[in-house]
Amino acid sequence: MILKIFNSNNNYSSEKKLRKRTERIFLILTGVLLALSFPPFPFPFQLLMFFAFIPYLTVLEKKNNLLEINKATYLTFFVFSLFTLYWVGSWQKSADVFLMIAGGLLIFVNPVFFLIPSTLYYFASKITSQKIALLVFPFFWIGYEYIYMLGDLSFPWLVLGNGLSKFTSFIQIVDIIGATGLSVLVVYINILLYKALYNRTVNIKKSIFYFSLSFAVFLSILLYGIYKLESSKLNSPELTVGVIQPDIDPWQKWIGNSLDKTVETYLHLSQKAVNKNAKLIIWPETALPVYLLSGSHPNQLNLIRNFIKKSDVYLLTGMPDIKFYKKGDAVPPDAKYSKAGDFYYSNYNGVLLFSPYSDSVQRYGKTKLVPFGENIPFSDMFPFLKNAIKLTVGISGWNKGNKFNLLKIPSENIYGKNISGFDTISINAAVCYESVYPYFISKFINNGADLIVVVTNDSWYGNSSGPYQHKEIAVLRAVENRRTVVRAANGGISTIINPLGETVQETNMFEQTVLVGNVNLENSKTFFTKYSMILPDIALTLSGLTVILFFILKFIGKIKTGIEE
Repeated sequence: MILKIFNSNNNYSSEKKLRKRTERIFLILTGVLLALSFPPFPFPFQLLMFFAFIPYLTVLEKKNNLLEINKATYLTFFVFSLFTLYWVGSWQKSADVFLMIAGGLLIFVNPVFFLIPSTLYYFASKITSQKIALLVFPFFWIGYEYIYMLGDLSFPWLVLGNGLSKFTSFIQIVDIIGATGLSVLVVYINILLYKALYNRTVNIKKSIFYFSLSFAVFLSILLYGIYKLESSKLNSPELTVGVIQPDIDPWQKWIGNSLDKTVETYLHLSQKAVNKNAKLIIWPETALPVYLLSGSHPNQLNLIRNFIKKSDVYLLTGMPDIKFYKKGDAVPPDAKYSKAGDFYYSNYNGVLLFSPYSDSVQRYGKTKLVPFGENIPFSDMFPFLKNAIKLTVGISGWNKGNKFNLLKIPSENIYGKNISGFDTISINAAVCYESVYPYFISKFINNGADLIVVVTNDSWYGNSSGPYQHKEIAVLRAVENRRTVVRAANGGISTIINPLGETVQETNMFEQTVLVGNVNLENSKTFFTKYSMILPDIALTLSGLTVILFFILKFIGKIKTGIEE
């Protein structure tokens, strides 16, 4: 079907065929340039993003009907998705068949969401003109990026700003505008450069003006970043953390590994961190493949409790978590029912915080679940879908957490005294995929988080682009909120990223190791943290008004649309 759509030119003249072929080359070129500007490609490949859209815009402005605009858009971003998201299906010998299917489908479905800004561009061009439509196109883009962060199908991995993480001096502006604000800047700079090239033979003065304006925008953002890097002083209290990277085969962990041996591995590595004076030990996502607090694994739980009490350390770990509801309890609507035990329960891809001073455990349940991998989209509305897909490893069908709760450590227990402004060290514990969501993370910072910890298991995807992209996306969360980000990954990449977005320490993929370092604690709030919704609100308002005006004018006959416009 897709090949038919893009090859329906059998009746075209030779000249028209040549033009169509040239257009396709342009569209593919934009997709390739965008892919090259994303990790794992190193700096200065990121600079490609600032002119990658020019071939696409050249084709876009020649299209007058919605079908042609969206065909062009789909092709461009299919290529972008193919080369950037190829890794999602894992494609390893042990990979789950449903994971492969979902990864393959994503390549074809993801480009559909890019039709949102191109459709809004078409609507705007009919209401006003192509020039004005192009002027507001960047806001349609950020509207799409925000919308794609909502709902069960959300997968905002390809936010343009995510590709710029290695351009440290340029990304400092995200403490004001966020990663999606970077996307607006990228698209505007592309438009200005496109206008400069378009006018170079028509109106040289206009060409110089557009080029100068694009350079001024780029330079001003760069100078702001250089100023922030030079003037910022990281002299806040520090916490010594020990990040454990066990490099346990994620497939074998769920279907064959000895639980006792796995616990032994973690405690052995944790002792190395304790020997280097770590006060907070961090284990990765689903460190053990069991519900540790369910009462079914007392020996392993006692080993862990004894270790942290003897070592006088806190342990923050990713862990499957389960909550049982007794008769008379308020049972949430998404709870599951066990026929065998006649009880309701909820299970979470969770994070647990163990204290050496108490047997009580602080808990957090993952809220942003990976579509198909961790939860079946729309299964809350259509319960029969919950049993449609069962992964052969892991615990599929997690419940969604619904609290922006922080995990807290009294500073007196770490430093021997209360620290002014940090009587309690408050931690935003993000599970894997949650670190991709800028507006989600900012809510935890507004709630008082002093530190961001990401527990993840990127080993599912091998030594592909995925783990490198995921690590770099965390850089944006650090700069947006001016918080240290600590990532604990099962097989890599574990890392410490300071509030300036600089990677202080990091591990290699697929090595069993311990990373110990001092991390800065911060409690001030950036402009983005406090007012993160300004740009999305503007974008959604413009997008909504565009849609409403288009259909009103179409209804009263002021706009004519058709295939042969």
